[in-house]
Amino acid sequence: ITLYPIYYMLIVSISDGNAVLRGDITILPKGINFGAYKAVLSNEYVPKAYLNTLIYTVAGTLVSVGMTALCAYPLSRKEFYGRGIFTGIVVFTMFFDAGIISNYMVVQSAGLMNSIWAIILPGAINVWYMIIMRTFFSDIPEELFESARLDGANDLTIFVKMVLPLSKAVLATMVLFYAVGFWNQWLQPLIYLNDRSRFPMQLILRNIVLGTDAALSKSMSASADMATMSLNIKYAVIFITILPILMVYPFVQKYFVKGVMVGSVKG
Repeated sequence: ITLYPIYYMLIVSISDGNAVLRGDITILPKGINFGAYKAVLSNEYVPKAYLNTLIYTVAGTLVSVGMTALCAYPLSRKEFYGRGIFTGIVVFTMFFDAGIISNYMVVQSAGLMNSIWAIILPGAINVWYMIIMRTFFSDIPEELFESARLDGANDLTIFVKMVLPLSKAVLATMVLFYAVGFWNQWLQPLIYLNDRSRFPMQLILRNIVLGTDAALSKSMSASADMATMSLNIKYAVIFITILPILMVYPFVQKYFVKGVMVGSVKG
């Protein structure tokens, strides 16, 4: 049930366009044709967009996971003065947002427009993810912290050498969540990026699916009829987009299953 839609996208994307329009594709591809992938990959901006997306995803995930952990750790400590007030301030942002215009003005006034930081910094900390990580940190036995303090360790040492190594499950989960979010991100690049050479893959593929990509239309007109191959193109675009995430997920799946159960059972 889970794999068939992915398989269906693949066989449609490599099938003959006329067979796709007739609805003849169910189990096996017909008239195998890689024209859709050729048309997409012949777009001059696709390789650059893939590189941009990879950079945004890796850099954004590292920054977001690091900042989320640094925010979650002090809020997980009962002895932290004002913990409830700071937690309330952070949680407040989950329910009330300044809006796109205000965010745009902040990014513009900070001089971040048309840069990688406009993609990474505005949403660097997801509050819900921070709460999950804070709950995980809270479940670490207090005796470990007391023992570390008796040995002369400060908060930074405890965080780096004890808390983070014990939190591999939730860290792997956050890496997966943030990485998927940055990989699929298109609204912020659409708002904050003006230079096409800085566009991530999602924006390029969005233009392809909407039929507004001039480079794709030119390559299509030279190879096949746009109407015949339009569905092949859409499925090829989707498959190209999700393939990296599909390749990464199996390696972190065990951590994902454990991490999403954080806080669900209290003993």
